[in-house]
Amino acid sequence: MPPTYIQLGQRWQLGRSLGRGGYGAVFLAVSEDGTEAAAKVIPKNPGASRELLFADLTGPDGQVRNVAPVIDSGETETSYWIVMPLAVSSLRDRMQSDGPALSLRDVLHVLTDIAAALADLDGRVVHRDIKPENVLSIAGHWNLADFGISRYVEAATATQTHKWSGTPQYLAPERWRMESATAAVDVYALGVIAYELLAGRLPFEGPDFRDQHLHQDPPALPDVAPRLASLIEECLFKSPQARPAPANLLVRLQRVVDAKSTPGAAMLAGAYQQITEQRRSEEIAASRARSEKERRELLAADASRSLNRISETLLDTVIDLAPTTAVARRPDGWIGELGNVQIGFSGARSYEQSDWRDRKPAIDVISYAIITIRIPGSSRSYEGRSHSLFFCDAVDEGRYAWYETAFMDTPLMRMRMEGGQDPYSLPPNEISGAALSRGMADAQVAWPFTELLPGDLDEFVDRWVGWFGAGVQGRLSRPASMPEGQPQGTWRQ
Repeated sequence: MPPTYIQLGQRWQLGRSLGRGGYGAVFLAVSEDGTEAAAKVIPKNPGASRELLFADLTGPDGQVRNVAPVIDSGETETSYWIVMPLAVSSLRDRMQSDGPALSLRDVLHVLTDIAAALADLDGRVVHRDIKPENVLSIAGHWNLADFGISRYVEAATATQTHKWSGTPQYLAPERWRMESATAAVDVYALGVIAYELLAGRLPFEGPDFRDQHLHQDPPALPDVAPRLASLIEECLFKSPQARPAPANLLVRLQRVVDAKSTPGAAMLAGAYQQITEQRRSEEIAASRARSEKERRELLAADASRSLNRISETLLDTVIDLAPTTAVARRPDGWIGELGNVQIGFSGARSYEQSDWRDRKPAIDVISYAIITIRIPGSSRSYEGRSHSLFFCDAVDEGRYAWYETAFMDTPLMRMRMEGGQDPYSLPPNEISGAALSRGMADAQVAWPFTELLPGDLDEFVDRWVGWFGAGVQGRLSRPASMPEGQPQGTWRQ
């Protein structure tokens, strides 16, 4: 039984039990002025003081959004105490009272609130045990609570690391491999919650959670808008580097909330939902630290899945707008032809890093693909354009996504005759490596590095179907000036 009163920063009268958190019991607490709150008592076991650190996050200099605020804290001889505002309910309570699935509006409210907390915590704190029981409704917002096994990112490893702690249903693959936890494990857990809220079931239901999180793909989400479904799929990618960063996740969730229905968007969404996904299991390394080769193979598997969404979205739109387009599918992509004009999209291609030779740029490319418009012409006439797609960490080191770019001959250093495509694609090789590095080179970047977000491809799709249509009408010509846009500064150098 707890004491009747506890003296911390102020005096609290303790009442009935409100349940248990991950590391201690929670009681109703009433201050001397009648304020009701929740007091959590944490026995002084090894590692227990971790949770007390989070008073720092709710102070004037450390405020983060949507973390359950600590309004009082302290310790006795045997325990630590944390006093927080009284929550209306936990997310688990809400899910159980409202049935297997909340409304889409309520789901997006939950996800954006948690993502806002993760964005503010990124680089400072990793929670490591996000689950519906640790998400509390306080003052109209969903707040993260129960930081018992979390740690400051830059803190030295404690004697009690709790590497095996956590809830199996929400543990990211790297947690099962005993790797260091980063913000990506919290993004993965949020992806599991999102899937559970929308599908009314967990993506992996056991009993062998380790094998499922490491080696299996979750079933496709039924009746979920492509933009949201693809974002959740990215959160559940096996490789932490391929998951969206918390700030990126928050921005994309807000786009889902603010999305307006337009005829074009409805057409693209309809085409997207017609895709029959052929998902496959990825080759995942065993439960030991992955080698560089294994890391790249895992990223390449995620790149292939993501590119398939992008490719099929474009192809579905082409077929929807021009049903007589002749489509030839190949093991490495597809080609569509209409009026002797071709639009083609290759599959994801891996490459040897030695292909850069001595001109390796700062960015790390895992896979690449090519998209092209080819029009009939003589050897000296214009033959269309093609762009490169690189799965790489173009902007933030270690965060991988698909980026679109293209190349052109550097003026006065032309490599080709007048014929051919402008701008043109290049694989990761010595020529493109030189263009992406500092100094003069035979080629230079002609199109800004532009991130492609599966489920949010309206501009990309409209641009390429427009070029295809212009080619069929005989109106596609070399750009009036190149480079197009301002490429400099759109990738790391």
